[in-house]
Amino acid sequence: MEVPTLAADGICLRALRESDVPALARLHADPEVMRYLRPDGTLETTPRQAWDYIALHTGHWSLKGYGKWALADPVTDELIGRVGYFDAPYDWPGLELGWTLARSVWGRGLATRAARLALDWGFEARGFDTVISAIHPDNGPSRRVAERLGMQHWRNGVIHGNACLIFGIDSAGWQSPPAK
Repeated sequence: MEVPTLAADGICLRALRESDVPALARLHADPEVMRYLRPDGTLETTPRQAWDYIALHTGHWSLKGYGKWALADPVTDELIGRVGYFDAPYDWPGLELGWTLARSVWGRGLATRAARLALDWGFEARGFDTVISAIHPDNGPSRRVAERLGMQHWRNGVIHGNACLIFGIDSAGWQSPPAK
């Protein structure tokens, strides 16, 4: 499966690759970045854990035809985050779109723009019916991203034994709203 590269509005979503290991390990080692993604406090700080993450999500693309992209700096091509889809068949609440960005790029609207690009692709190229985002109840910035995307709180859920809010949108509700 070839992972498509998506680029628009100063955003570049590209395939994760082995050369992303150092940047991904730094991203996953930042306790503030991972605060709501790892409520138990565990961090994935080693190059091996970053490599395993890349291998898992590269496999997800092969098995499902969609997955996570590297959010790359459009000038340097360095990984500055990860954005994309995950849907494990056994214990996941649905086809989820997630976003995780390095602290150095917070507050620039990149999460919203990258997630919008991914949603456009998912609804238009893949024909998704429904997309959710599972968000920790205390993660206000991610809740605001979901709301800017037009997602609504659909229900409460649990992931890895932790409470989450399930935000969602269906293809009929997706209009790719303009950036704010």
